[in-house]
Amino acid sequence: MNKHTPLSPAQELHANVAVPFTEAHAMPKSVYTDPGFLALEQKHIFAQDWLCVGRAESLPNPGDYLTLQIADEPVIVLRDREGQIRAMSNVCRHRMSTLLQGRGHTRSIVCPYHAWTYNLDGSLRGAPAMSLNSSFCKEAQGLPAIRCEVWQGWIMVSLNPDAPAPAETLAEAAALIAPLDMTTYTETFRETFRWATNWKVLAENFMESYHLPVCHAGTIGGASKLEEMVCPEGLAAFNYHWILKNDTVPLALAHPGNTTLTGDDRRKTWLLAIYPALLITLTPGYFWYLSLTPDGPGHVNVLFGGGMSADWLADPEAATHLANVKALLDDVNIEDKGCTEKVYRGLSAGLAQPGPLSHLERPNYDFARYLASRIPA
Repeated sequence: MNKHTPLSPAQELHANVAVPFTEAHAMPKSVYTDPGFLALEQKHIFAQDWLCVGRAESLPNPGDYLTLQIADEPVIVLRDREGQIRAMSNVCRHRMSTLLQGRGHTRSIVCPYHAWTYNLDGSLRGAPAMSLNSSFCKEAQGLPAIRCEVWQGWIMVSLNPDAPAPAETLAEAAALIAPLDMTTYTETFRETFRWATNWKVLAENFMESYHLPVCHAGTIGGASKLEEMVCPEGLAAFNYHWILKNDTVPLALAHPGNTTLTGDDRRKTWLLAIYPALLITLTPGYFWYLSLTPDGPGHVNVLFGGGMSADWLADPEAATHLANVKALLDDVNIEDKGCTEKVYRGLSAGLAQPGPLSHLERPNYDFARYLASRIPA
């Protein structure tokens, strides 16, 4: 390759992370805007790593299900009759119609095209008018299983049969937030929306708190100080940082009756970015999260949910506190939508150039390194 041959987006990304963090710049524009690079992400990231579809308590009863699409693969996630959460293909084994849509509850999975019917474990229960086909074997026509595990209360799904288990790759993340015991938190709301920005722009927006004082001046910008923010070096499967909150939002602090947390842990907010696309804010009193999937280079589908810790959920004023926090988070989302959509519009401009990163954007650099580790140059 001579010096006049332009680099591909993947090559630009690899060159971007080849420098030390102290010399780092934001990622190249092409990794956000190029459709070919998104195709590489779908193949090497979304079809290979673990993706979050929400909390286990969002499927409380046998027959409760949700559907999603991972790298163009339709997927069902449900709780079966034995109470196990499992995932399987959402495509009929007959003429390949998709089966279920959205979220809901069902006693069995019935194809809307020819009424082939599957049990909640994916096995084929019945297929009308197939007795004259000598090659038909009901036992061989079950829905293909997809890997599904519950980690720290999160439902994680992967199309990759060889992906290391979340409990293995995220052991250090679990250890970091062990004092808060994320498994005891309960989801109380869950929503979806679609924004006009690239999925990585929204992911990076979550990963750094450098933007809080300005982008969130009308909401949470005054609840923390830039000089108190700590951004350690990330790990292979996630990055993280934390913020020490004041008492502006009481639910962000340890419950008055909590005798387990001490010192700064009583007001510490953790921000965990689980690669590729699960973003968790965890406080002593509540949590909220985003789980992202790309919808073309310029749009992102967002699963947004949250809930409360056990002690705050048991508080007599829990409903009031939760309503206040949910209203605050809705306002924060409006601010983030405006900021991230402006960034994508800027990325599409001819004169735009990626600038140097602040020390408070260490997680963004680590995220870029993760992407480069998955996308071949």
